[in-house]
Parts: sequence; structure tokens; C-alpha cells
Amino acid sequence: MSEVVGTPYYVAPEVLKGKYTNKCDIWSIGVLFYIMLSGYLPFNGPTWEDVYEKILNSNYSLEQKEFSKVSDKAKDLLSHLLEKDYRKRYSATQALKHPWFK
Repeated sequence: MSEVVGTPYYVAPEVLKGKYTNKCDIWSIGVLFYIMLSGYLPFNGPTWEDVYEKILNSNYSLEQKEFSKVSDKAKDLLSHLLEKDYRKRYSATQALKHPWFK
């Protein structure tokens, strides 16, 4: 796959670089998980360039007050879903075996 498609807020870093695998879908799940836990987008900015820069650097924060009530297991799973390096990012099987689901 090499074509950039999708909603910009959910796009994985490797998609922006033009070469990606199915692990980009895990990234998008991570974005949804972040939104469900906090109510905020993990990568946001005044311009698409700002958003893309944050995505490329996997620059998100867990400092919002909403995350003070989120378990460490949930935060750990989130970090594996939003792993910048897709080779280190969890697969769907790994994610489902995470302690947070138990």
C-alpha cells in the first residue's frame, strides 16, 4: 500500500510517509481509544501541517486531568497502540492479549 487516504486525525505516521501495512489500522484504533479515554483528539493543531507533525513524532500527552482517572494498564495499552515505529506497534492479537482486557 502506498496511497495516503483516510481522516487526517486518525492517520498513522507511516501512511504520511507513503509506505504502510495493516498496522496503520492499529494506530487508528489507538486514536479512538485515546478519544474514548479522554474525550480529546491525541493529535490536534490549528493547521493540518501541525497535526501531521504531531503524528509523525507520535507527540501526544497524557497530562490532561481526564487521564488521572485512567488506569496504568489502559495507558500502557494506549502507548503500544500509538507506537511510532509500526514494527514495534502491537498487532491486533497482541492488543487483545493485553492485561487491560482481562
